Amino acid sequence: MTLSEKFNKLFAWAASTECAVVLFLAVAAVAVPGTFTEDRSIYSSPLFLILLGAFALNLLLCTIKRRNSISKAVLIMHSGVLMTLAGCIATSFGYVATVNIYEGTSASRFYRWDKKEDVNLGFDLLVKKINTEFYPIPIKVGVLKGRQKDKLFVLKTGEDFEYDGYRIKAESLEPVTEHLKLVVYQGSARIGSYNTSGISDLPPGFPYTFALVAFQNPRLKRLWVDLDIISNSARIAGGTSEVNGPFQWGGLYFYNTQVEKDPSGLPYAGIQIVRDPGRPVVFAGFAVMGLGSFLSFKRRFSRKTQ
Repeated sequence: MTLSEKFNKLFAWAASTECAVVLFLAVAAVAVPGTFTEDRSIYSSPLFLILLGAFALNLLLCTIKRRNSISKAVLIMHSGVLMTLAGCIATSFGYVATVNIYEGTSASRFYRWDKKEDVNLGFDLLVKKINTEFYPIPIKVGVLKGRQKDKLFVLKTGEDFEYDGYRIKAESLEPVTEHLKLVVYQGSARIGSYNTSGISDLPPGFPYTFALVAFQNPRLKRLWVDLDIISNSARIAGGTSEVNGPFQWGGLYFYNTQVEKDPSGLPYAGIQIVRDPGRPVVFAGFAVMGLGSFLSFKRRFSRKTQ
């Protein structure tokens, strides 16, 4: 067998369906353990990347070999798959880093899980504020005149009640400190606010004070963190981060993964930083595959109706 014949035989097998099946099973065999163990390092290992590259090469050779016999829709789908595989390979050059930062403080070093060590990413990350929003909380508010209890109102935060010519709105409740903020209106004019912690800007001589008598356990509606990116002591970017709504900057995604308090009661936020250079390529590949699938379906449907 000549060298040319050997090459043609190798090319024929590399572009065959049998080769595709073997490579698909090999990719699955390597990927499945990573799914159960949640070990992301498997997907950036040389073996997995070589298998993905071989799978992409097989599809490319298959497309070239059959380019005159396959439809345009299938060519588009093959292009989408190749883009997705290229994006997956590019993703392996990214990383995931995590850090816990106290509210009002910043961090300059982050734990990179691929390197298993703390590294400097070239910026400081400041957690400006940890924000919480609750569903309306059922509360009982007592109105006092001097030290005498005058009346009790049952309502929810965000609602208001009328009393002695005033309209009092239960604006917000801080469940941890159990402090309720109320805003007082006379007609349509806001005349001041009162916090059950004792802080008030109501006019001198205002005849009433208020007390939080009881409230139900609140249900959290939203949790988010205000972040700033700092470089050379200057703020260069800022935004908010949530569990499913990351703050994006410089090709990085900042996810808020948790909010907790240490034993002394100080709040801190867990931040996950993700660099994924292949993400836009993968999404573009999915879009191209979707277009190819639509065109293929349209082509077959048109044939059946003829």
